Amino acid sequence: MATTLNRLSDDLRGGDVRPDRRGPPPGRDFFGGGPGGHPYRRDGPPPFRRDGPYPSPRVIDGPGPAGPSMKPPVEVFVVDREKTCPLLIRVFIKPGSHHRLEDFAIRGKEPGGDAEIQIYTWMDATLRELSDLIKEVKPAARMRSSRLSFAFVYPDKRGRNVMRQVGLVHSTRPGEDDNKALKALGFQTGDFVDVAIL
Repeated sequence: MATTLNRLSDDLRGGDVRPDRRGPPPGRDFFGGGPGGHPYRRDGPPPFRRDGPYPSPRVIDGPGPAGPSMKPPVEVFVVDREKTCPLLIRVFIKPGSHHRLEDFAIRGKEPGGDAEIQIYTWMDATLRELSDLIKEVKPAARMRSSRLSFAFVYPDKRGRNVMRQVGLVHSTRPGEDDNKALKALGFQTGDFVDVAIL
């Protein structure tokens, strides 16, 4: 028993390990597999690497091995203003709050006087462009702390007027609603624009 343990200790310290002279069974190799059978054949890659860890797996963004997924570009609506006739927009302005829906109940009796201005522009006009035009005629809109709240007034499917707020533009500071265009906001010819100077 002592001789057997000494021989085993010598083998673990790097001694000569004699292979089995009988060899592997027919059709099998020393790794326990046969041709096309075991994934770790003697002529294939070893199950473990001794020269370092395996490389990190690649992370592919998007389906397929082609690489990162390409997002389609967002189409921007642009009008050729030199070839396109502008449209007339009726803008109703009120300091402090928006007008009431009752103010637009009767066609032809909308808020008048200084409350209405008419702007000729195009469907790609942004809320910032409209704000700059309003500031030219409304001193209250030019104050540093002023904000302009925009809303569309239009009839619904039942013919009743509805008011939908579409954006808020600060008089002097840029904001996230500045570049929203009329077309993108769903404006249609004949709609009213109601603006509250806050």
